[in-house]
Amino acid sequence: MRVLVAGASGAIGRQLVPALVAAGHHVTATTRSARKTAWLSAGGATPVIVDGLDGLAVGEAVAKAEPDVIIHEMTAIPPSFGLRRFDRAFAVTNELRTRGLDHLLAAAAASGVGRVIAQSYAGWPNARTGGPVKTEDDPLDQDPPAGQRATIDAIRYLEETVTRASGITGLALRYGSLYGPGTTDQVITMIRQRRFPLVGDGSGVWSFLHVEDAASATVAAVRRGAAGVYNIVDDEPAPVCEWLPAAAAIVGARPPLRVPLWLGRLIAGEVGVSVMTQVRGSSNAKAKRELGWQPRWASWRDGFARGLKDSGSSAGEADAS
Repeated sequence: MRVLVAGASGAIGRQLVPALVAAGHHVTATTRSARKTAWLSAGGATPVIVDGLDGLAVGEAVAKAEPDVIIHEMTAIPPSFGLRRFDRAFAVTNELRTRGLDHLLAAAAASGVGRVIAQSYAGWPNARTGGPVKTEDDPLDQDPPAGQRATIDAIRYLEETVTRASGITGLALRYGSLYGPGTTDQVITMIRQRRFPLVGDGSGVWSFLHVEDAASATVAAVRRGAAGVYNIVDDEPAPVCEWLPAAAAIVGARPPLRVPLWLGRLIAGEVGVSVMTQVRGSSNAKAKRELGWQPRWASWRDGFARGLKDSGSSAGEADAS
C-alpha cells in the first residue's frame, strides 16, 4: 500500500518508517527538518519537507503522494519540561493534534484517502476514578488538573474527530509511556540524580510501551481494525511505587527519595501529584483482539532490564515529529 507518515523523523517514526518499508509498503515521509531527509531516504522512504500547520503544504504533499493510508505522528514535545508547565510544553503539539489533524483530514477527503491513523496517548488522560486499569470504553478524565486541561482537550478532539470522520476509517492509537531507542532520557537522568522522588504512596498506575512495539502496532493498524480508539500498551500496568524503584536499581541509581504529598505538590504542582498517585493504567486487550497485535516487550520489567541503561525512558509522550 501507499502510506504517508506525517511526522516521520521522531522517536516513533525512526522505528515506523523502516517497519513499513519492510512490510512492503511504499512510504512517503514528512519532516519539518531538511537535515533529516537523508535518513528518511536511507530508510527507504520518499522524504518531503512539510510544516504540519500549513494546510496548503499538507494538501499538496498528500495529493502528490496519493496514499491509501495517512499516519499522523506529528508532535513537537520539548526534550525536557517541568510538570508545572505541562500545557505550555505541549502547546504546539496540541495544535498539531487539532489544526494539524484537520489539515490531514481535509487533504485525505480531497484525495480520496480511505484510512487515517492518528497518534494519541494512553495513561494520565484516563479518568482517575474506579479501578486501576481502563479500557477504551471508559471515559477520559472530565476534571483533570488545571495544568493539563488544554492537552486533554486536544487529545479528546483528535480522538473524536478522526474516529468520526465522514468517508474515512479513522483510528486513534493511544501509545503508552515510551521507552527504547530514540526516546527522551529525561526521566532516567532525573532518577540517576535522585530528582525523581516517590510522592506519597506512589499508587498512580502507568502503562509502558517499547517504541518498537509502537511501530509494530501501527504497521498492524495499516491493514486491520475498524474505526475507533485502541490502547497500545504492554501487558503489565504498574504503580509508580513498583516501577520507579525497579528502574532506579536497573540504571544503578540509589533508591528514589520519598516525599509526602504536600511537598510533592510544592515541587511539581497538581499535575505531579496526579501522575504519581492518581492516574490509571490501560488495557491492551482490544488492540490484541482487533489489530492482531502482540507486544514483543510484553512487560516493562523485561524491557527495562534489557535496554533501559542504554536507551533512556520518556516522561510520558515522546517527540514523534
